[in-house]
Order: sequence, then structure tokens, then C-alpha cells
Amino acid sequence: MPEPRRITSADVARRAGVSRATVSYVLNATPGQSISPATRDRVRQAAAGLGYAPSAAARTLRTGRSDVVLCLLPDWPIGNELGNTLGNLSTALAREGLTFLAHPGSRDDRPIAEIWKAITPAAVLSFTDFSDDETEAMRAAGVALVVALLGRPGRHGRELAVPQTLIGRRQADHLSRTGHQRLGYAYPDDPRLQIFAEPRLAGVKTLTAPVVRTVPLDVNGAAAAVAGWRADGVSGICAYNDEVALAVLAGARSLGLATPGELAVIGVDDIPAARLAVPALTTVTTDQELLAAHLATTIVAAVGGQAGPALSTDELIRVVVRDSA
Repeated sequence: MPEPRRITSADVARRAGVSRATVSYVLNATPGQSISPATRDRVRQAAAGLGYAPSAAARTLRTGRSDVVLCLLPDWPIGNELGNTLGNLSTALAREGLTFLAHPGSRDDRPIAEIWKAITPAAVLSFTDFSDDETEAMRAAGVALVVALLGRPGRHGRELAVPQTLIGRRQADHLSRTGHQRLGYAYPDDPRLQIFAEPRLAGVKTLTAPVVRTVPLDVNGAAAAVAGWRADGVSGICAYNDEVALAVLAGARSLGLATPGELAVIGVDDIPAARLAVPALTTVTTDQELLAAHLATTIVAAVGGQAGPALSTDELIRVVVRDSA
């Protein structure tokens, strides 16, 4: 039997009553085109009805890059907050006609050049910094946006992700305003988390000099840290994240300390367990949907050769006040 004829953009254009160029603009999410929402819907419905999808290979040959946004993940545990970031970003980019691809692993396992060269992405995001040679090579290959999300601000363009120092500052500010003058910082015992923990600690240090102790995720280790803080006259603890904060609460409870009467605790991330803790955990949260929308808009603007929007951190990061502080 003869093979069925391949559906083309010309078929979509005839069904939608538009030109092939309009079909291309809509289905490839080409920026800068004044196409009405009604026309865009008509083109998408025609394409869906015919079972047509643009050829990714042809698009890569035509533009020099794919519609893929590559996100390089280092060897970290994927917690609640990072998982939400990745999920929301994937959804936001999909709305813009872009495909999100997260690649976990260490650079020691495989050089990043091997990864991006195999994909020819529209943009490359990473949670660790790029070398100048890596950045230059990607930009020379036509990658529209190269961003180290937690790198040094300004080195490779704009700061797109959550400023971790602000998170720590918000923690310290809340405890200070509720009457706690001597603060402690509960540092995680996983060295892979240092890239987040250090700037958060630096944020606390912009307001005070905290007593820093490493807190493992077990009751006995946490109790030892709490006992040390109490001996130092500490009454408020800024924890690296909610899991570490919950360990501090468990350690305080094992010592018979009242929270927040004798020890106030504030975490980061607002994980589901935070609101179920006893006492319920005060924490700092990030609006993940707002962050994802900002990242997606910035990436689309960069692909179109335009400047991205600014991000208001006042709207992005806030303290959720509960019983623990």
C-alpha cells in the first residue's frame, strides 16, 4: 500500500485560510509578529486537526538553533523548591512554544560543550557559573541567552533567578523585628548545598553576626546544636531551609524548650510539612509561578533579540508568618 502523504504547512494554511508564512510564525512562536489571538487559535486548531507539527530538524537548519531551552543541573538533591521551579518553568516555556530540557549531572562526568553542541539550544541556563571560554563558545554558536542562575551577578548578563542573599536578609529582618537580637544560623550538613547556603548566610550577616552551627537532619545532632545556641544566648534561628528548620524544632522539643517562647525558628521554601509542624513553621517563600513566567519571558525576548523585563523581588519573596517565629 502507498505511504500516506505527509501533512505540510500548506495544508494547514489552506484549512486556516491564512498564508504559509503566518502558519510558520504561529507554530514556531516567532516573536515580533502582529497576529491576532483569533488567527493564532485558528492556525493551531487547523494544525491539530490535521495532525501537523513543525519539523524540529528543519527549524534547526533554518535558524541555526532548536527551540530547546537547556538547563544544566549540578549534582544536587532536587528538593521541593527546585522541583517547583523546574516544573513551572517547563510549563511557562511550553506556552511560548519552547521545549524545556533539564540535564542533571556533574561537569566531571561529561563536558557541557558535548551537551549543548548535541542539541543546539536557543538558550542555556545553569545553576552554577560558566567560564568565560564556555560562554564565548556558546554565544559564537548562536545560543541566544547564556545565564548562570546563581553565578556572580552581572558577570554573564542579568540576574534572572532568586537573589539568595535577600532570602537570608528577610529571615533575619523578621526575627529582629519580633524582638530577637542574638541570632543563630542553622547550616546544612550536605556540602552540595553550599551554593545556596553561603549567600543565604551572607544575607543574614547584612543585619547581624549570627552564631553558625551545622545541623544534621536527626534529633540528637539538632539538639546538640540548639543546646550550644542557648548557651550562647541565641533566641532566634535562621535555618537554611524548612527541613533544617524542622530538625531545629525537633531538637528544641527534645530539650523541653518552648517555641517560640524560648527559641524562635524561621525556615525557607514553605514545603507542605512546614504548615503541619508543631508549632507551624514560619518561613520565607518564593512565588514560583512569577519566577517561571519571568524566566520564560526573558528567554523569549533574548531569542527575539530584545531586552528582557526587570524582576521585582518585593513581589517575588515574602515571609509566611506562622507560630514558630
